[in-house]
Amino acid sequence: MTLAAPVPTRARTHLAVLVVLGITHLLNDLMQSLIPAAYPILKEAYALDFVQIGLITMTFQIAGSLLQPVIGMVTDRHPAPYSPVVGMMFTLSGLVSLAYAHSYALILVSVALIGIGSSIFHPEATRMARYAAGGRQGLAQGIFQVGGQAGGALGPVFAALIIVPWGQPSLALFAVAALCAMAMLTWIGAQQRAISAEFAARRASAAAAGGGLRHAPMTIAVGLVVLTFLMFTKNAYGESFRSFYTFYLIDRFGLSIPESQMMLFIFLAAAAVGVLIGGIVGDRIGRKRIIWISVLGPLPLTLILPHVDLFWTGVLTVLINLIMASAFASILIYAMELLPNRIGLIGGLFYGLNFGLGGIAAALLGVMADRYGIETVYHICAFMPLAGLMVWFLPTIEEEQG
Repeated sequence: MTLAAPVPTRARTHLAVLVVLGITHLLNDLMQSLIPAAYPILKEAYALDFVQIGLITMTFQIAGSLLQPVIGMVTDRHPAPYSPVVGMMFTLSGLVSLAYAHSYALILVSVALIGIGSSIFHPEATRMARYAAGGRQGLAQGIFQVGGQAGGALGPVFAALIIVPWGQPSLALFAVAALCAMAMLTWIGAQQRAISAEFAARRASAAAAGGGLRHAPMTIAVGLVVLTFLMFTKNAYGESFRSFYTFYLIDRFGLSIPESQMMLFIFLAAAAVGVLIGGIVGDRIGRKRIIWISVLGPLPLTLILPHVDLFWTGVLTVLINLIMASAFASILIYAMELLPNRIGLIGGLFYGLNFGLGGIAAALLGVMADRYGIETVYHICAFMPLAGLMVWFLPTIEEEQG
């Protein structure tokens, strides 16, 4: 008599946990987005040039990138479900410090604290989204990331409604968001033990049944290199909007600061929709197809963008970001499927890349804007989606479900 291998069951999706994770991601990224949203005020108050603006972004995003892979590796070995709460404490201190900063040096220190808070938040929060997903990884990452994208989009709105009329000290009001996020993350930390045990049991069952995907070292290396390159070009183009779009609108179309902030909100809101659509559709048609569409697809629109009027600028930027944002969930899940036992590392690495590469791009774009003009930046950046041709070299892998 022979015994049949255990058949892995499809893990249930913990929607309540995913929704709360998405809300905390919203609050985290809302506080981060207040930094670029406040750039016009800081530029005027401290007589900053575009290079100094770019250096603020680089300081914030480098601080938010260097620790993330390290924290991810540590939490892979020693899960720390309450570490995102600690990250929120750093964000809280940086936000209050920025509200009362009286020098350029203190501004840099403040944004570095906010970046460190983000670097602590993302690896463990990404792990929890993976564990709570069940067999719907695209949906889970879509919910988690739509929170972040929505938070990023709300920054310019709050800047227009609160920071512009009330000034730099009004940033301290957003400490309430950090306190709310800390309370929710404490609840999530209490849920993580049971959900992690459920996830581990399912992985053990899959391994006993002959499942569990393992990839050759060359496949992993090529995949990660291509994904990193795609992430860099995607974020370089996106950073041209996050850091300089308001200046572009003011310079070319004569918009006021509040009007330009609302246009930035519309642009960023499109990302929230795109990332959720990309995650859900990726569950159905595969990650590689979504990456093809989202990275290379915006090229015709980006080439047209620098030559159109204000109305079509708004329309095209929404379409561009809607398409480009759909890639991130698929890139992250694809990387997790390459290294399924290193979720914290992958989360830290790719969110870290999201910050670090965006910061480097912001600094370079700031130099270009000062030297050649802000409009020239958008003419050059229009060709960046051509990097999507690198998807051709991305290895095709069997995608794990659950």
